[in-house]
Amino acid sequence: MKVLYFAWVRERIGKAEEMLEPPGDVVTVADLVAWLKSRGEEYAYAFENESVIRAAMDQIHVKRDAVITSADEIAFFPPMTGG
Repeated sequence: MKVLYFAWVRERIGKAEEMLEPPGDVVTVADLVAWLKSRGEEYAYAFENESVIRAAMDQIHVKRDAVITSADEIAFFPPMTGG
């Protein structure tokens, strides 16, 4: 699946997107975040306060318990401010 990172999530990880094949026990968005955090310091730093990061699956916002096994794309967004 394609994983996209936006704003400071992208900056902390050091890339805008990547193609990943998570292990079979990664079923939900929360599982994916936990797995990503295990991939290195940059991921752990990006998701250190994971409760504020939003996710979209195939361009539809989803909650952390959303099942991702059939997703083609997952995107992660930090909080946005307007003005």
